[in-house]
Amino acid sequence: MRILVIEDDPLVADALLGGLRDAGFAVDRVESAEKADLAIRSEHFDLMVLDLGLPGISGLDWLRRLRARSGPERRTPVLILTARDGIDDRVDGLNLGADDYIVKPFVLRELIARSRALIRRTGASVSSSTQVGELVMDASRRELHSRAGLIELTPREWSIMEYLMLHANTVVSKDKLLQAISGWDDNLGPNAIEVYISRLRGKLEGAGVLIRTVRGVGYRLEETVA
Repeated sequence: MRILVIEDDPLVADALLGGLRDAGFAVDRVESAEKADLAIRSEHFDLMVLDLGLPGISGLDWLRRLRARSGPERRTPVLILTARDGIDDRVDGLNLGADDYIVKPFVLRELIARSRALIRRTGASVSSSTQVGELVMDASRRELHSRAGLIELTPREWSIMEYLMLHANTVVSKDKLLQAISGWDDNLGPNAIEVYISRLRGKLEGAGVLIRTVRGVGYRLEETVA
């Protein structure tokens, strides 16, 4: 899953990027609302973490404009992260379309948990547990289980598997998977997706699911027929 951090403080941004990447997210960062506009016009993000005290256009003004748009980016969940702790600030942010609100200083573990919850909610999953056939993914523990037991995954394998499970029985393109696991600083191409898919197929043998190749389109996770 891919997150855009909109934060002008380099110390806060570095902490966010490091923590979110360690948690398995692909993360990019911009320092202003203007740069955020450029980013969301050309890339898909599953969540945006927004500071309110940005240079130029404020975070609240940018959020108001985002929710007034007609494109698909208007529905991207937004988590406000700010030093403004007044009740009026929180109410304004939520009324303007924020999906959650965290006050600085913050606990990184909580921010990561809330980020996962917002992304799951957007994917029409209200539980931290997602099941496809006999395969069960526990997002809170970052564990994938089959009937045979725990399946060990690398961070990028987890990101791909999470995306496929949230979009089970739907064809997902290589580009979508690439966006889900890589940020601007990552030098990955479509061939990398093929490598990860091959590894996942090996790990999923006997798990009751199949990653099917839809030639010329992408991949689909589906339950195997007994």
